[in-house]
Amino acid sequence: MDESNPTVRALRCLELLQTHPGITADQLGGRLGVCERAARRYVEILRAAGVPIEATRGRYGGYQLGHGLRLRPLMFTAPEALSLAMAVLEGGHEADAVDDPVQTALSKIIRVLPEPMAGPVEAIRRVSARRRPQGQGTPNPETTALLVEACETHQRIRVDYQSSRNSLRPMEIDPWAVVVRYGRWYLLGWSHTADARRVLRVDRIASIELSTDTFEPPADLDPIHDIDTHLAQAWPHRVVVDIDAPLEEAGRWVPHQLGILEPLADKRTRLVGSTADFAWYAGHLTALNAAYTIIEPPGLADTARRVGERLQRAGSTATAG
Repeated sequence: MDESNPTVRALRCLELLQTHPGITADQLGGRLGVCERAARRYVEILRAAGVPIEATRGRYGGYQLGHGLRLRPLMFTAPEALSLAMAVLEGGHEADAVDDPVQTALSKIIRVLPEPMAGPVEAIRRVSARRRPQGQGTPNPETTALLVEACETHQRIRVDYQSSRNSLRPMEIDPWAVVVRYGRWYLLGWSHTADARRVLRVDRIASIELSTDTFEPPADLDPIHDIDTHLAQAWPHRVVVDIDAPLEEAGRWVPHQLGILEPLADKRTRLVGSTADFAWYAGHLTALNAAYTIIEPPGLADTARRVGERLQRAGSTATAG
């Protein structure tokens, strides 16, 4: 926010009058970063806008808002509230960043929202988001609002889902959770149409209808883990890597998005996943604190070999220096 903007300073002046009744012109100027005369001018701007401001003269005098003043409350529709939360998350403001002024502002807004709106907004806020890659679709706020409502109230939904071939497919879903992962919005739930667990991209949901039927989500539901596991199997190249370490140790090194870990004989572990980016996957494998063998695909093995050669050259250069 540009604090030098006159409009911004006038609003800041109003905030100070609300929170510091009896504040003097000199104190007001100090808080606004202007001289006392300019502070008085901002008071007059507010008065001209219809804000009743009383002034008391003398040693203990100062400004305060007139008695009975009630500023109009913020009024949001559900889509507007959800859009605000989505914009905060997609803008790179993490939900657990307590020192982020954007997050503290969002907290204040959530506190004054009616409960039917505050609940879905807070639910969206709890998910983790990163800055969205360029070209990725943004979910429709009204659709997202309905999805979150259905997750909160355990209502079954009917959706028209746009496939990768741009055809619409009707589906009946028990929506378990809406989650933001790696810049995309996903719906995790049970598809009665496919009789299987499904992860849907929210931006591909063309229409949604709430059903009167209800459901109970799984007691052991872990939405982020489940979606990471799904995404690990969704890419075009199947990956199989054998790790010379027991399952418990390998689990500390391998993030969920790389794939599923399976125990092997002789205290070894198999990683089964998928990828569309050999360099990205090979880079993550370098974090393994044990020897490993890439079983498939050959392209990943070749890429990992080149990564290893570069790391070896970098180490040799550092040693020589």
